Amino acid sequence: MLALLIRDLRLAVRAGGGFGLGVAFFLILSALVPFGVGPDRAALAPVAPGILWVGALLACLLSLDRIFALDHEDGSLDLLATAPLPLEGAVAVKALAHWITTGLPLILAAPLFGVLLQLPPAAMPWLIVSLLVGTPALSMLGAFGAALTVGLRRGGLLMSLLVLPLYIPTLIFGAEVTRRGAEGLGAATPLVFLAGITLGALALIPFAASAALRVNLR
Repeated sequence: MLALLIRDLRLAVRAGGGFGLGVAFFLILSALVPFGVGPDRAALAPVAPGILWVGALLACLLSLDRIFALDHEDGSLDLLATAPLPLEGAVAVKALAHWITTGLPLILAAPLFGVLLQLPPAAMPWLIVSLLVGTPALSMLGAFGAALTVGLRRGGLLMSLLVLPLYIPTLIFGAEVTRRGAEGLGAATPLVFLAGITLGALALIPFAASAALRVNLR
């Protein structure tokens, strides 16, 4: 599993869809919103939690089609399906590699983008915690969408249509954690729901994604 993880990290960097792409998109979004909404703190601060979470969601979406596409093109996916490593484990490792190359850089860069959007300093720790808890669910749910559309022509658009509705609960609770932190309210309840979504995705999605891969490989 470690060898598969290292291989996927190297492929993500070489393919150009790794560490920089999601952060660059997040930066562009964070820089453009003040031009549209206005630079006034009173206008930006209320919408900053939602904008930051939408930006993180869309940034994660950019590289989802690469999770299984490269392996399908070179035949590695067939080998993974027949390898001693369970296919569920391979799905989990690939989702982890996607999170490391996409979700983790977003978490590290989020405070800077929060400053651009006039997010109150009190909300910064809650933003980081919510992204740390919620972004693994985005990668895992994205792996399910990628498994459903692997091998399809222009499957990226279809995958986006399938995955975006699944992202909505994570978006709602993640933004709510940050919003409550910005207003000085208790954020424990939405954080618990967010953690529950992530744990449920980590427990169930590898089996659903591996089943979808087996169907597509027949």
